[in-house]
Amino acid sequence: MTTALPKIAFIGLGIMGSPMSENLIKAGYPVTGYTLEQEKLDRLTAAGGAAAGSIAEAVGDADVIITMVPASPQVEAISYGPDGILENARKGALLIDMSSITPQTSVDLAAAAKEKGIRVLDAPVSGGEAGAVEAVLSIMVGGEQADFDTAKPVFEALGKTIVLCGPHGSGQTVKAANQLIVAVNIQACAEAVVFLEKSGVDLAAALDVLNGGLAGSTVLTRKKDNFLNRDFKPGFRIDLHHKDMGIVTDAARNVGAALPVGATVAQLVASLRAQGDGGLDHSALLRAVERLSGGQV
Repeated sequence: MTTALPKIAFIGLGIMGSPMSENLIKAGYPVTGYTLEQEKLDRLTAAGGAAAGSIAEAVGDADVIITMVPASPQVEAISYGPDGILENARKGALLIDMSSITPQTSVDLAAAAKEKGIRVLDAPVSGGEAGAVEAVLSIMVGGEQADFDTAKPVFEALGKTIVLCGPHGSGQTVKAANQLIVAVNIQACAEAVVFLEKSGVDLAAALDVLNGGLAGSTVLTRKKDNFLNRDFKPGFRIDLHHKDMGIVTDAARNVGAALPVGATVAQLVASLRAQGDGGLDHSALLRAVERLSGGQV
């Protein structure tokens, strides 16, 4: 006798949430989704999922609830209150928040959920839209070992590198470090691109050989075409990376960790956003370097 897969409620069907929910459907999970945009719900039903008219409807009989929303305020808005997840999910449900938020928000959510008999994991991801589509995300998890073990098959439908990093909030702390590394890496690549082009070097050839050596990175692999074509269609928006750089700089200050390069890049991200480029992909840090170098963008 085959055991039925757990019912999943998926809240938040944006750039990341839509392909993630679709990969769960492909893996055989029954998925009911809720989001504010009707076209996203239509996409889910076209993929074989079910659309809910409210959070309460989505989570009512779910075994696993996955949330993927932009930031801490949105996580709090969908989790608390009479219409939120905690008041409407069944006792014993597992809430997996895959948003990128502050570690403290995750700790507070886990404590509030425990009072309702709801288990929680914080499980932010790295890999961007492409990683979500290809189901190769890196998933960094905070919470209890038993809950992680329960969620592991679900995670395996979404990603390839899946690690329990420690207690509640640990996943978010590791994600903050991830975003620090990614931002600094993109900034370094952007500076290299401008340097190479101003030096008259064939940029495509240069990036190919750089990516084959110690300077190579997943960032350069994923973003090379963005740099070459000045294609800044959002896979991960500057607005969101700005939010994440605020998280990591605040968290680092709280624990007494100096981030001299990270703080500088955080300011560069904030500057690009202030110039109206917040809706572009984070590879658009190249635009800021071009402006500083006298280029017209």
